[in-house]
Amino acid sequence: MTAEPIAGHEPDPEPERQTAREPGRRWPRPPQDGYTVDHLFTLPDLPPHTELIDGSLVFVSPQQYYHSTMIDLLLAGLRTSVPKTLKVRREMAVVLDRKNAPEPDICVVNAKAVTDRSLTRFAAEDVHLAVEVVSPESEARDHDTKPHKYAAAGIPNFWLVERAGADEHPVVRVYELDPVTKAYALTGIHHDRLKVSVPFALDIDITLEALDEF
Repeated sequence: MTAEPIAGHEPDPEPERQTAREPGRRWPRPPQDGYTVDHLFTLPDLPPHTELIDGSLVFVSPQQYYHSTMIDLLLAGLRTSVPKTLKVRREMAVVLDRKNAPEPDICVVNAKAVTDRSLTRFAAEDVHLAVEVVSPESEARDHDTKPHKYAAAGIPNFWLVERAGADEHPVVRVYELDPVTKAYALTGIHHDRLKVSVPFALDIDITLEALDEF
């Protein structure tokens, strides 16, 4: 299906040109000032889990098994401890500003922000924790771009999940927002057990054995 042109911008003048990835599909030419949140939620036929970063659409590669399973492990642990005033959600867009709407692998939000079953996004002010599980294609975004943007938007807690050592065991780096510098400060590096008190108290087994049980 051909995407409709954005008002004020003509589609690709060469109809025969097709993307190698998806034959038969043409994307609209990006606006001169970049895409906005409105474009992200109204453009037809965008691939699932498309993110908006600095006015550019970022298409996400298929997940690896480890990535999906690690998310499941953390979700299970978070949901056993989360207070009723909060909700835990996976892969939902978070609107940071007009040109940025990334999709954390996991976010913890105010329960009152879940207003409708057709909800497609959360506002940054409703997010208490953003979690990114690093994958090869997202490494630069997860290490640099997203943490800086989450901090600038005032999200108080951020976790970065990676693999370490010869056995590639999970490691969770926990960060809290410094209200003075408006930047994240590292508060802990967790290898076998993720035990924290914010945004609420929880204790999660993150060993390879626990991961393999999922």
